[in-house]
Amino acid sequence: MNQYKCLILLISFFMLSFSNGSAQEIATYPKNEFRAIWIATVANIDWPKSNIDAVEKEKSDFIEILDTYKKMNYNAVIVQIRSVGDAFYPTQLAPWSRYLTGKEGQAPSPYFDPLQWMITEAHARGFEFHAWLNPYRATMDLKTEILSPNHDFFKHPDWMIKYGGKYYYNPALPEVQTLLISVVNEVVQNYDIDAIHFDDYFYPYKVKGEIFNDAESFEKYGAGLSIDDWRRSNVNNLVKYVSLSIKNIKPWVQFGISPFGVWRNKSIDPKGSDTQAGQTNYDDLYADPLAWMENSWIDYLVPQLYWSIDHPKASYSKLLKWWSENSKNTAIYIGNSTYKINSDSDKKWSNPNEIPNQINITRSYKNIQGNAFFSAKSFVKKNQVVADLLLTNQYKYPALPYAVPNSKKVLIDCPAVKIISKDSLNSSCTIKYPTDLKVRYIMVYRAKKTFTIDINNPSQIIEKINLAAKTDSILVTIPMKKVDEESACAITFIDYYGNESAATIIN
Repeated sequence: MNQYKCLILLISFFMLSFSNGSAQEIATYPKNEFRAIWIATVANIDWPKSNIDAVEKEKSDFIEILDTYKKMNYNAVIVQIRSVGDAFYPTQLAPWSRYLTGKEGQAPSPYFDPLQWMITEAHARGFEFHAWLNPYRATMDLKTEILSPNHDFFKHPDWMIKYGGKYYYNPALPEVQTLLISVVNEVVQNYDIDAIHFDDYFYPYKVKGEIFNDAESFEKYGAGLSIDDWRRSNVNNLVKYVSLSIKNIKPWVQFGISPFGVWRNKSIDPKGSDTQAGQTNYDDLYADPLAWMENSWIDYLVPQLYWSIDHPKASYSKLLKWWSENSKNTAIYIGNSTYKINSDSDKKWSNPNEIPNQINITRSYKNIQGNAFFSAKSFVKKNQVVADLLLTNQYKYPALPYAVPNSKKVLIDCPAVKIISKDSLNSSCTIKYPTDLKVRYIMVYRAKKTFTIDINNPSQIIEKINLAAKTDSILVTIPMKKVDEESACAITFIDYYGNESAATIIN
């Protein structure tokens, strides 16, 4: 037993680090930071590359995305599993997506459950898996002849509103809200996800000259509110009840939303940002992220700041400051537009340092905890100069996502090592699975023999081991290098909420 000891992290350290509920230490190489990539399936933006690809090709392409971002030290994937009233998993609530199989309602052949498979592959590489659903968009166009007979357009035509060349679910209808909550519940119940994620599409972006025709619903359900307040209330109700439902089923599953980057312009509301956005969350999409934070309905926000640092109408730096100053009860990550690199009219995106500089500025705000990037194809055999800059500088070492504010706690259990063995290639130890802790990962750290082990130093992270199932004991194998054979190692637990335990030191 003298070969290891339990390192108890000081309670004062936790109080200092997390006292504001979302603090990130400003560091060149932070140990904790959210680093996510959106994987869009709608219109085959990122994956599958084509909706007529064979299953093995689809799997190979998805693994290529995971492996690309694993090497770049990202730690979360936000994967679109419902985009237009469809599904990338077997369900009676929606037809199979045509973006997966080429024909809506047609199952993959050979048959497999893509969502289950993707979660397994992501967790095996240490990624959080955030299941991304678009709640209200029912179609991408007006070609209803390509829809499955089981699509809600045919099953419930009274739920649909035609607008801007698409069909949308009517957010006002109780039946629609019940369906959407059922869709979320099924995913949370049946799959080992880390989060449910909504994007910025609530009420649709306004189209000049068109009216979103919900007048009949407003007359029936308006309850004396103005139409704008009523629409915001409809969205708020969905957010509230999705949140309550998720936590009732699996309290460790996060609920995150990535709203449009501008809440309101300062010219309309003195509380708004110093921007000149043509549309805003509050006034046009009827989405109110400030209310979601105030009521603790969400675990995290990812405002989409898809502009350059000094953009004249919507500056990344000004918006970053605004979201930092207006955050409450919620983790804040920033959405960045890697899709604009070398392909935007704003020539700032031709500067390979634009994204690295945005990350640096983000890190200067203690209550902003990381970034998410749209979208996955941006660095898969593309924009290698920018990818290399990130890996050399900002993302040189791995990082762990923080536990979200409402889930942070000090873990009493630390790994109990039962057996230690060593040969010329590996050092191995057997760890007892804790009785009172639901463990997602085991973290393995190693310091060279000339350094002291320090689990807050990300350069010492060597492995993040996913525990697919609870067992009595866990075998951890640490590859040895001759130069490091006298080094110290440390092992910690990560629970399902993202909390890390104290460390067990192995000499």
